[in-house]
Amino acid sequence: MALQERTLKKEILKMVVGFHRFQQRFFNNQDSHLYEHLSSIGQSPKTLMIACSDSRVDPAILFSSSPGEMFVVRNVANLVPPFESNMGFHGVSAAIEFAVANLKVENIVVLGHRQCGGIRSLFQPENVLKGGFVAQWMTIAETAKLKVLEKDPHGDLDTHCRDCEKESIVTSLQNLRSFPFIQDAIKNRGLELFGVYFDLENGHLWNYNDATNVFDEVTLNGLRATNLP
Repeated sequence: MALQERTLKKEILKMVVGFHRFQQRFFNNQDSHLYEHLSSIGQSPKTLMIACSDSRVDPAILFSSSPGEMFVVRNVANLVPPFESNMGFHGVSAAIEFAVANLKVENIVVLGHRQCGGIRSLFQPENVLKGGFVAQWMTIAETAKLKVLEKDPHGDLDTHCRDCEKESIVTSLQNLRSFPFIQDAIKNRGLELFGVYFDLENGHLWNYNDATNVFDEVTLNGLRATNLP
């Protein structure tokens, strides 16, 4: 049934109205040259962004990015699986390969965030379907969970989740380096990897410093940083 023949829920109607505004801006207004340009040259983003599917953490909104600037992969808990040679259905790995091997991105950013439901499910497995896809997917971050529990065995749930949200970013960065084509791109053309953490409760952004193994706050004041408590 066509959209025009249906009584739309307000959420869907809002999406249609939103698309009309987008259409007016990028195809019938002062910015109409942008998609004309993108459609003629194809995409050439400089950054691969691996983000969470959480509806509150939209990379394009967070970083005020224009169309064509980022190649975005979103999944539960912004995880990167380790490299596997078997030819199963590896959606995230396929997207990473395309971004690195075909689009030749210059940066890969793993974007984690506060209040991640996927990470919380590691500590409250009863909140996801037993034996389901989410439970299986989250085993990627099991090592991060174990590190957090080993470091702070008596911490409360909220502290464990916050620490694991950050530790899982480090795990994903390590997993990225297990892909041969990423190793090659780092060595031969200077591909850089970044891990960042968005505190949606306070509106701060933190960057993982692999030299110190801590997250530093990102500021515009000369890009100076302070250690995350």
